[in-house]
Amino acid sequence: MDVRRSKSGSTTASSDAATGFVRVRGAREHNLKNVDVQIPRDALVVFTGVSGSGKSSLAFGTLYAEAQRRYFESVAPYARRLIEQVGVPEVDAIDGLPPAVALQQQRGAPSARSSVGSVTTLSSLVRMLYSRTGTYPPKQPMLFAEDFSPNTVQGACPVCHGLGRVYEVTEQSMVPDDTLTIRERAIAAWPPAWHGQNLRDILVTLGYDVDTPWRDLPKKDRDWILFTDEQPTVPVYAGLTPKETRAALRRKDEPSYQGTFTGARRYVLHTFANTQSALMKKRVSQYMVGSACAACDGKRLKKEALSVKFAGLDIGEFSQLPLSELASILEPVARGEWAEATALGKASVLSKSAMRDAVDKRVAAGGSMHKASPDVRRTPNQSEEKRLAAQRIADELLERLTTLIDLGLGYLALDRSTPTLSSGELQRLRLATQLSSQLFGVVYVLDEPSAGLHPADGEALYSALQTLKAAGNSLFVVEHDLQMMRRADWLVDVGPAAGEAGGHVVYSGPPEGLAAVEASQTRRHLFAPPAHADHTPRDAAGWLRLANISRNNLHGLSVAFPLGCLTTVTGVSGSGKSSLVSQALPELVAGRLGRIIESQDEDEQDPLLATATAPASGHIADGMEAVRRLVRVDQKPIGRTPRSNLATYTGLFDHVRKLFADTPAARRRRYGAGRFSFNVAQGRCPTCEGEGFVSVELLFLPSVYAPCTTCHGTRYNTSTLEITWRDKNIAEVLGLTVDAACSFFAEEAGVMRSLKALRDIGLGYLRLGQPATELSGGEAQRIKLATELQRAQHGNTLYILDEPTTGLHPADVDRLMVQLQGLVDAGNTVVVVEHDMRVAAQSDWVIDVGPGAGDAGGTIVASGAPSEVARETGSRTAAYLRQQFAE
Repeated sequence: MDVRRSKSGSTTASSDAATGFVRVRGAREHNLKNVDVQIPRDALVVFTGVSGSGKSSLAFGTLYAEAQRRYFESVAPYARRLIEQVGVPEVDAIDGLPPAVALQQQRGAPSARSSVGSVTTLSSLVRMLYSRTGTYPPKQPMLFAEDFSPNTVQGACPVCHGLGRVYEVTEQSMVPDDTLTIRERAIAAWPPAWHGQNLRDILVTLGYDVDTPWRDLPKKDRDWILFTDEQPTVPVYAGLTPKETRAALRRKDEPSYQGTFTGARRYVLHTFANTQSALMKKRVSQYMVGSACAACDGKRLKKEALSVKFAGLDIGEFSQLPLSELASILEPVARGEWAEATALGKASVLSKSAMRDAVDKRVAAGGSMHKASPDVRRTPNQSEEKRLAAQRIADELLERLTTLIDLGLGYLALDRSTPTLSSGELQRLRLATQLSSQLFGVVYVLDEPSAGLHPADGEALYSALQTLKAAGNSLFVVEHDLQMMRRADWLVDVGPAAGEAGGHVVYSGPPEGLAAVEASQTRRHLFAPPAHADHTPRDAAGWLRLANISRNNLHGLSVAFPLGCLTTVTGVSGSGKSSLVSQALPELVAGRLGRIIESQDEDEQDPLLATATAPASGHIADGMEAVRRLVRVDQKPIGRTPRSNLATYTGLFDHVRKLFADTPAARRRRYGAGRFSFNVAQGRCPTCEGEGFVSVELLFLPSVYAPCTTCHGTRYNTSTLEITWRDKNIAEVLGLTVDAACSFFAEEAGVMRSLKALRDIGLGYLRLGQPATELSGGEAQRIKLATELQRAQHGNTLYILDEPTTGLHPADVDRLMVQLQGLVDAGNTVVVVEHDMRVAAQSDWVIDVGPGAGDAGGTIVASGAPSEVARETGSRTAAYLRQQFAE
């Protein structure tokens, strides 16, 4: 890799520093075509372009990566080995570049112990508040801040180890149907397939009855089979009946093998603790029954920590309150008025709205509600030292809470687990943390900060970004939101199209200048008048009615979705729309269809956390006779490793491999279709084992991934690559983009079915072999949708999508809408959660949830045709929807 850089302290760099511009020369990261561009500092710069155009490659892959590289050059070589580095960008020179901070939407490793408080570091201040200023029982020594953390040995409840829940394996959980016999798999917790049969055969040898219904077996036998820790090894006679086995034992016949017994509970606990398979861990976790820890009442802390009160609340109760209520409690403390704070604290716990919120959280966590106990034998007065400390800490907390509340996150609580947050909520939490850091002179690089935000919440986001800019920072924002583009100081439009047809800077300058650039796809939407007022909503073919729905902040909600229509569910962030559409609706419909629906992100969620989630209560009152199938399309990755790619996920690779296997040369060598998979030993390169690259460790420098010297990145061995179809080998086919593959496979109907769906939904720029790890959440969702679109449509299917326009340029949104409208035209029902008002305006029906977030939401504010909801005075969505129907 030839990377040339300007020398530090050159006249060019000095000139750029004086003029206030960052100058990029020769950027070639990913699909960038030797880009030269200059970008102002101390400004809000928005990078735009269609999906896959190269804007993220410029903002993150080039600018942020180079800023990080330069920073790490100042770090001790040994320390560099301990820090994950993003690598060296392909660029000739970047001048005038300040230090950079990236605020991306990456989730990180999900954990039940990660919370809003830990992400924002507010929990550290709260622990200090309780340690230094809390009211202690008489004679109890002062506790350190660490004693108030459930993630430390000093603070964690000794019974539940800081999880707040205890888990046990019961007879009812392991044997859900006691009318079955052991032979009929009454013990559901036992492993499937051969291992389970092996355990049954061992029981036969041990003399237990495997053909009597479980409930009719002696309790002593049932308890031993389920709960014993004994592991006897006995002879097993595979395939013999119990009678034949007893006869073989008497004759002392040679057994098939020696088998070792494992009790069902022991198997569950051992597998959960030791398996490396997420799927197996998830399977056995369903037999573990969780309940609130009785020792700490689910608050995760030891009793000594919970005995300390502040404003009449222990730290567990304090952390369960919405951030907006915490601010109201801390405000009088910051003024030095303790009595008012204590009254507010007790009122918060006992008030009906807060009680309802706390009950819901407890139910979701599988726990029980715990009332605040009165302050018995507490020291009534605080020392002057404690008062001053409390005032100082409360003032700091209040300042940071206000920022979070201004960003529309006042409905969250400090103990809210991060795996339950959306990526947009997480990014705003990180943004709030940066606002309080008081850095200046840095570049903040943000990845679609408006994603997942209602237009009303976008106002608060813009104000936060202006605050960062006013403090002397630069903001480089990758964004698709038209309102953010209009408010930018500078636009960098990358394109003109995606993939190989992109990678050029189409325009760089003030927003108004883009109006004259005809090559820009952004221009058509940024300066176009509303174009969707003429959409005529369809009439409902029937109604799917849900009644008495309770989930998170939904309480006894009833709602109706029109069948045979496209419905958009809107509402401010945290209003309850995802609880309704992405959780309650699919769970209830799947239940009626006789299916089990997996929770979102089930493959990456902590199984202990997943088991704590209570299902939605309520029922479907009407309309299920018209729904025969359920499809939920989410933004989970289509695979966790580079071995999963576009071709393998959509199934088109099966057709391609068969084409290669059917060639005369392959038949002569007796190569089957499996030979052309890079996951099979016969076909893959033996050096890199089908990875296509090898990792080169450079000690304190970032690891470099170099193409495999044996296969040169093709992933296959030489013999496999000798087979060609229409003059291309299998590796060259995987290197084709979807658009190029459409021409190459034009005569192959089996392959074209997948390719056409991918192209029509705007993914023509992706390579067939594009690894799953390189795909965004929005791209993964559209690949799933394309995979569904290629199937034959029979109608009567309910499609549920959660914010399908995330990560999409307005031009790509138009292509997506054509596909969604096509699904409805084919006799299906489509329900989307969405913040894009252009999508809402093109819908047949809009359901607005709110009016606010958290406990202030959870109700249906308005429902009807888009033009009707736009006139609803009580809806925060209406004003923004009206803009789509403006003259």
